[in-house]
Amino acid sequence: MTATPHASARDADTATEVFVAHRNLLFTVAYEMLGSAADAEDVLQETWLKWTGVDLARVRDRRAYLVRITTRLALTRMRTLGRRKESYVGAWLPEPLATAADVAEDVELAESVSMAMLLVLETLSPTERAVFVLREVFAVGYEEIAEAVGKSPAAVRQLAHRARGHVSARRPRSAAASDEAQRALEAFRRAVDTGDLQGLFDVLAPDVVLIGDGGGLAQAAPKPVVGAAKVGRLLASGLWHLPEIGTLAPARVNGHPALVLRRGDEVDTVVALRIDDGLVTGLYGVRNPEKLSRISGETVLTR
Repeated sequence: MTATPHASARDADTATEVFVAHRNLLFTVAYEMLGSAADAEDVLQETWLKWTGVDLARVRDRRAYLVRITTRLALTRMRTLGRRKESYVGAWLPEPLATAADVAEDVELAESVSMAMLLVLETLSPTERAVFVLREVFAVGYEEIAEAVGKSPAAVRQLAHRARGHVSARRPRSAAASDEAQRALEAFRRAVDTGDLQGLFDVLAPDVVLIGDGGGLAQAAPKPVVGAAKVGRLLASGLWHLPEIGTLAPARVNGHPALVLRRGDEVDTVVALRIDDGLVTGLYGVRNPEKLSRISGETVLTR
């Protein structure tokens, strides 16, 4: 039976309402798979176009159906991103997102979108990453994941087991409590802002790692810098000590403490921190201007 124009309009309104209701979830899924907000937004546009062609009467679980579409599209885009990263200049870091306090309150979500964890996920194959994200972060059932990634449930269980073991061997230590992290952030900020080398040594973990991402468009460390001595001297030398031309302000990025360096009204650098036991164990400095558009306004992440 051919639908009347009135019925078609009603179906379109319903499709829009369902998509909008799940949009933040879908963005979070795509971002965790891709590490790029720009690419996640593109995936959402493609998801919307496919969703508008779906017969809603045949969809039993609309949330699961949308997640399935998003996952398939993100998997396709991950392969394109892989080729792009092969020619990337210098170290690659995920695109940082300014996030609200409620992201930090969901400990598992905050951990899953942290810079440190997203870098661990980069070491998985595209399908392993999709399975891990859907299962471990969003608690999607094995059968639903199987439909999303085009594998059997048994194969998905094997992939989940392998990915879980891989991540477990590399995942960051448990994040510091919020008050402890805030104290460490402030101590680090003061030391950097004044060029206080001893102050930096006091707050940096012995095995701290600094990674810079300029993308060939801004100056950054060409490869990771490891160890408190090297990182402390690099920072104290004036890398971010720019009071005469910039301001260094605290922020929350990807659910964790961060610092944002601004020159005038422009964001110059986002430095996400990993803090464990009151010490800074990871510094992730993003300077590539193409990755800094999500810092001026908060991005809503949910699961």
